[in-house]
Amino acid sequence: MAVENAIAVENLTKYYGDVRGVEDLTFAVKTGEIFGFLGPNGAGKSTAIRVLLGLLKPTRGTARILGSDVTDRHAAIAARTNVGYIPGDVGLYGDATGERLLDYFGSLSGDERREELLDRFPIPRNRKVKAYSRGNKQKLALIQAFMHDPNLVVMDEPTAGLDPLAQNAVYEFLEAEQRRGVTVFFSTHILSEVRKLCDRVCIIRDGRRVALEQIDTLVEKSGKIIRLDLAESPAPDDLIFEGVASASRDSDDYYRLVVTGNDFEGMVDVLDQYTIRDMEIRETSLEDVFIEFYAEDVDREMQRIEPPPEEDWKTEGERA
Repeated sequence: MAVENAIAVENLTKYYGDVRGVEDLTFAVKTGEIFGFLGPNGAGKSTAIRVLLGLLKPTRGTARILGSDVTDRHAAIAARTNVGYIPGDVGLYGDATGERLLDYFGSLSGDERREELLDRFPIPRNRKVKAYSRGNKQKLALIQAFMHDPNLVVMDEPTAGLDPLAQNAVYEFLEAEQRRGVTVFFSTHILSEVRKLCDRVCIIRDGRRVALEQIDTLVEKSGKIIRLDLAESPAPDDLIFEGVASASRDSDDYYRLVVTGNDFEGMVDVLDQYTIRDMEIRETSLEDVFIEFYAEDVDREMQRIEPPPEEDWKTEGERA
């Protein structure tokens, strides 16, 4: 019987010695949704994923996949037969051919969708994997993750190394899988993927949850960065118009505006008063979103939550 939440995490904490991987992380992924797990490199995304898959034991807190506690070895093994996984750093047996690797993975979990996926994501199946391009290795990982028709797929940077056409093919495929009822949990730092695919997102930074957002809310907080070199020296607040989330001046004396709206008439009216020597406009990155909208939340959490006492994160063997 399907569970309401394909993934449920509560106060999940993992320390490596005195180094925090994740701390007090709480979120739930509804069955059938595409859920983004976002953060810059080093935020703790891979640590959380490894705990979910039973590859790491949590220091404290709970995590469940498909209704099974990840620390219950037998229940978690049974649940993982219905889970597909694409790691962030795909490591495959280089001396085996793609065909042989798929034979091996199929013997472990099943491969009823193998040919369908090979048609959709073609690879040189009779060539040794060590001769594959990064993109072909990623497609091979994608095929093995989905070929046993799992209910939940966990993906860590799933489009890394793919060209734009292959990336779009993956996006279309994931949307089709969602329509079939498959739950997709994927980690990324690429905001455009999030905008295109996700229903909701969990944002983490420095191992802690910063926000849990509907995708529409995140999109509202993203937008464009406008950098201006002006002959005059107005105060940054003088450049604010409707739709500007913030205005500041960088160390190189360029003005930096974060614009979340799509109506630039106000910008034209404001800038008409000044002499523009240079201007650049770009899409906001995920890091921009963190800096502009979540930095205060992170600082507040850093002050509120102290690292646990040493004895709390030591294993039984270490305490002994």
